[in-house]
Amino acid sequence: MDTTVDDTLEAGFLMRPIARMRCPFGEKFGVPRQSGLVEELRGEIRFEPPYRNRDALRGLEGFSHLWLVWVFHQAARRDWSPTVRPPRLGGNVRMGVFATRSPFRPNPIGLSAVKLDAIDYDAPLGPLLRVRGADLMDGTPILDIKPYLPYADRIPEASEGFAPEPEAALDVEIPENLLDRIPPIHRDALRGVLAQDPRPRYQSDPARVYGFRFGEREIRFRVEGETLTVTEVE
Repeated sequence: MDTTVDDTLEAGFLMRPIARMRCPFGEKFGVPRQSGLVEELRGEIRFEPPYRNRDALRGLEGFSHLWLVWVFHQAARRDWSPTVRPPRLGGNVRMGVFATRSPFRPNPIGLSAVKLDAIDYDAPLGPLLRVRGADLMDGTPILDIKPYLPYADRIPEASEGFAPEPEAALDVEIPENLLDRIPPIHRDALRGVLAQDPRPRYQSDPARVYGFRFGEREIRFRVEGETLTVTEVE
């Protein structure tokens, strides 16, 4: 067998973003660790000018979910490490990079399944997709979109390795005076994000105040035991 690597593979591939995600997260902190954990979280996929073509979306309305292939644009590095510290293991154990979903990979590519809410063909800048449950930052470059096929993409007998069922959600308490500062359309999504415990797994100081930007607001919170309490909304 000829094991020579093709010259085009050696040189690499040129990939251009076809779209970008628009959502409330302007920074990495707070973004759900996996897609589908917070279905209330809404976002829009806005296509780049060369791909604002209605014909490219023909037939997509028949699918309820999509695969997004995207780039960890805030985590790209020139070098890579064969091992990483998965947050699920508290950041204390090293695992092989290909056994994790770490953003620090030889090629910083992510894969997410999201719910397709609607296709807006009449948006000012061309058609866009309204989706739910994404685990992407605002501005994330999207390389490709593919329909999710339940009969092909779901494997009931698959094993979970060191990352079994999602951890139990936290109880979230938001005082009414602070909740009033959150636009109603974002309240359920914010509760869902906070319930997933955005803190690094290796931090558990109940006195520490954490914060992240969600839409136009800065959300600050503390966690004690199984309860997360929002302390400030700026």
